[in-house]
Amino acid sequence: MTSARPSAFRLPAELVRKSRPDLIARDEQQFADIDDSVERSLEETARRLDRTTRAKASTGQESVDRDLEARRLAARLHTLQRFSLDLCLGRIRPADDEEPRYIGRLGLADDDGRQLLIDWRAPAAEPFFAATHADPRGLMSRRRYRWAGGRVSDYWDEVFTPDGQEDDAALDDQSAFIASLSAARTPRMRDVLTTIQADQDAIIRASSRGALVVDGGPGTGKTVVALHRAAYLLYADPALAPGRGGVLFVGPHEAYLAYVDDVLPRLGEETVQIRTLRDLVPEGARAGSEPEPVAELKASAQWSSAFRRAVRLFERPPADALRVETPWADLPLGTDDWAEAFDSAESGLSHNEARDQVWESLVELLARRHDRDVPRSEARRALAENDALVRAFARSWPILDPVGLVATLWSDAQFLRRVAPWLTDAERAMLVRADPRAWTLSDLPLLDLARSLIGDPGVPELARRQEAALASRRAQMDRVIDDLIAADDGDLLLMSMLRTADVQNSLIDDREIPDAERDPLAGPFAHIIVDEAQELTDAEWQMLVRRCPSRSFTIVGDRAQARRGFTDGWADRLARVGLRDVRVSRLTINYRTPAEIMASAEPVIRSAIPDANVPVSIRKSGIPVERRPRADRDPVLDEWVAAHPDGVACVIGDPAFAGAPRIRSLSAVDAKGLEFDLVVLVAPDSWGDGITATVDRYVAMTRATERLVVLSE
Repeated sequence: MTSARPSAFRLPAELVRKSRPDLIARDEQQFADIDDSVERSLEETARRLDRTTRAKASTGQESVDRDLEARRLAARLHTLQRFSLDLCLGRIRPADDEEPRYIGRLGLADDDGRQLLIDWRAPAAEPFFAATHADPRGLMSRRRYRWAGGRVSDYWDEVFTPDGQEDDAALDDQSAFIASLSAARTPRMRDVLTTIQADQDAIIRASSRGALVVDGGPGTGKTVVALHRAAYLLYADPALAPGRGGVLFVGPHEAYLAYVDDVLPRLGEETVQIRTLRDLVPEGARAGSEPEPVAELKASAQWSSAFRRAVRLFERPPADALRVETPWADLPLGTDDWAEAFDSAESGLSHNEARDQVWESLVELLARRHDRDVPRSEARRALAENDALVRAFARSWPILDPVGLVATLWSDAQFLRRVAPWLTDAERAMLVRADPRAWTLSDLPLLDLARSLIGDPGVPELARRQEAALASRRAQMDRVIDDLIAADDGDLLLMSMLRTADVQNSLIDDREIPDAERDPLAGPFAHIIVDEAQELTDAEWQMLVRRCPSRSFTIVGDRAQARRGFTDGWADRLARVGLRDVRVSRLTINYRTPAEIMASAEPVIRSAIPDANVPVSIRKSGIPVERRPRADRDPVLDEWVAAHPDGVACVIGDPAFAGAPRIRSLSAVDAKGLEFDLVVLVAPDSWGDGITATVDRYVAMTRATERLVVLSE
């Protein structure tokens, strides 16, 4: 009975008019049903997860399917455990329906199958986000809830048609929406699902085909859109179904990852890999920086052809003919034979992976030259044991170390001249360094490229161990089958069927065959989302394109925030790295930054980029931008901390400030993608001239959601 339950509403005194039973009675009953269903769903999901994790898998595919289902159930259980009634985001009242439909973080039904919550990603929930007064999407009304401590602290009703003005609609000045935008920041991104707007929702639900660019200035919700799009696509898009590669989300830096890492779990999705570019390469954890001119040389897409040229230098057949001795005959091996074997390498295989293929072709070519009386298997065995042939092949197609190849480039100017002829002598001198393995951030895309072209140097040895293990298993099985057939005294001799190849192959447990450890970040991924994408170099883009054969991307960025400048369009930039199916959607409404701050920031960026996509702010804070002397830094911070028990501030541009509780100290680069209630900007005019310094100033100014203080020298 709902009367025995505490109310789901805990509205502040100034909103007492919204507490009338005629406004919330229907919701109270719905929340009571949701509460009961959550309890039952928790128990059932926990039982199913336990059964799934305990289930035995007899094949590799069954093991994969079991693990995927376990992750799905664990994600649902996690969502149910961390939420209760606040699973509900709001409700809509369609014009053709007597009852409202409630929208939730996930779908929920009662024991009779009645839908209590519609998953926010389902098509039926789309009007909740997409309806506007210009296009109500068939709705009479919409209600959004604001939750605090598991209770409704406010709600916001909108009416789209004259019929929508009912007794249970409490109309006001968009209290829930505006209040949520003005709420104090926290060290993590806030839960904003209830305030997704129509322009953002259209992007979230767009097709995963090709590359979708989300171009928007500060405060337009680009990151919000990107995170919600990841959860939506995994739920709704068959191309991203479990087992098809999943989603990789790439952010700009570690502080950003810490800020957003809780968002997707709150949306019921825990399978997305959220990483920086640094995380995609083993050397990334220790990579340092290097002078910008050197980094720019390594940013070019031309390195792809340079590395291919370098690999081909090591694939050199002997110039002279060779005679291969066998017990039956001496076999000639000429340059045409080597060329035929080399041409047999399958397109797309890395150098080390193709090595066994080329060797097999060479051995088969020679084995065919023996008389028919020589068993092919014996001929092949003799050739494989021929030291002269093995040595010649090792010189012609050696096993390569991709990391060693990159180190050779940075230590040998002559080798660099051969593979990168477009470089000048001065540029080659810049690239060669004393310690070629002192890896930098701009080396990471090239290390990744080398690994993709050359492959793991341990692959040939692994293939030999796999072959030996398989041969051992087959020999053991042959002995068992011999014993079973010998003991079979039935008239039908059914055990003789075990001699068939299909049956024998099905009896071999491939889990006992050694396999390479798979790097989960190497791909392939079904979809990749890139935030702050305007900063990526061509070489960095190639890292990501290699991991996504489908070329399915969500690309989030702002050309006006590109520190190296971004004069061409998105389509031209992406075409250089092989992304040609490109659509661009623009966000032009600033939901975060007050108009007072944007009025100061806009002239800064337009001085360098006149056509910058500067968004229009929808709210005012009533607090003007302050300009004070540098000596006022600590008094400003002390005053703010005393007056604000919640929220987060940031000092940008002052390395001497170490930070304090609720006060971060960051550079303009590290602040990108983050937001703070108060930003104290230290001596921005001293950062220099040019596009990089201008962008840094613009980015730093637009991190503030309430108050901006600019300190001068």
